[in-house]
Amino acid sequence: MFSRELFYTILPQLQHKNAIVITGMRQVGKTTLMQQLAKAWKGKFVWYDFDNPLDHLLFENIDYKAIFEDLQRATGVKKGERFLVCIDEIQNFPEITKIIKYLIDHYAVKFIVTGSSNYYLRNLFPESLSGRKFLFILHPLSYREYLYFNNRLSENELQPNPEEVFKNHSPAAVHKRKDLFEQYMEYGGFPEVALTKNCETKKLILKNIFASFFEKDIKVFSELKDVKELRDLIILLGPRNGNILDVTRLSSELGINRVKAYNYLEFLEGTFFLRLIPKFTHSIDRSVAGGKKVYFSDTGILNLITKTSPGQLLETTVANQLQHYGNISYFNKRNTAEIDFILNKEIAFEVKQKAIEPDLHKLKKLAQNLNIQKHYIVSNTPSNLANVVYPWFF
Repeated sequence: MFSRELFYTILPQLQHKNAIVITGMRQVGKTTLMQQLAKAWKGKFVWYDFDNPLDHLLFENIDYKAIFEDLQRATGVKKGERFLVCIDEIQNFPEITKIIKYLIDHYAVKFIVTGSSNYYLRNLFPESLSGRKFLFILHPLSYREYLYFNNRLSENELQPNPEEVFKNHSPAAVHKRKDLFEQYMEYGGFPEVALTKNCETKKLILKNIFASFFEKDIKVFSELKDVKELRDLIILLGPRNGNILDVTRLSSELGINRVKAYNYLEFLEGTFFLRLIPKFTHSIDRSVAGGKKVYFSDTGILNLITKTSPGQLLETTVANQLQHYGNISYFNKRNTAEIDFILNKEIAFEVKQKAIEPDLHKLKKLAQNLNIQKHYIVSNTPSNLANVVYPWFF
């Protein structure tokens, strides 16, 4: 069973009192990650799957002490012995957060839980577990993880290393890393897709993942009753991938008001279906979706929805890879000057299929005008130019 890089991030927190909450898109591997963490737990644990209503029963008791005693019996621990409770798909029983809070405070029970979105955690839970949880987001596979899942990298090479991105690489290292990149862009980073060799089977799996989003995620949130509207919004967003959102035009094409359009976009971002990237500014960004660029969180799903140009596919892949290194924004000056991505307000990136000198000079000038000292062309073709980096090493 392959480990995700997030496993090593969470591992040091396994003995801490706080609940570990793992969220992310459906089928990105949250359940598998929780299984691996449970095996790493030094003690006994019990597992509940809240997709199964029968697994809710123990937690429906209004006597929280009795719940603790039932959990003790279920794990078979001795009195005073700490144990772990794993709960899959926590959003199906929002009341559980009150119980988790009580059992953490009174009995030091350790919890690991998964939930399919930040949207549910924020809007459905009556108790946010503020101060009693560590929240971790599991994304689709990074390209490093994709190589690891295909036995091209060792487990020791999983952790992101910013220094590796910006150094010179030998032709052998380039070949080793670049080999599966086109496949990664085409089919995306869902673990089951990565582990499947047959291309037609990969497409079928992606269709099932897209279908499960509608079958499960939308049912949990009662306000999103019109599945057709949300489907039509996703279809409209496909060709707009990588572009600045015009919510007024989008809502007009859908025949809905702006408030509803914003709610749908919030839902899609909260379920990690897509990513909204704000404009670069030295002040605090507004939280609304207007003026933001939209990117699908997985290129396999994007290719399922719409035909995408190689340039847009590359840009989307880079956007999804850069999020592993911090916060990203973009710069656009009245559509006359643009920088694709700015990482942590410190490094400017322009994405090109092939790096050329004029693009590098233009990027340098724009970055310096914004007081950004580091700048790189992200090229999908090897180059001898300075300040060129490759997406295969992100």
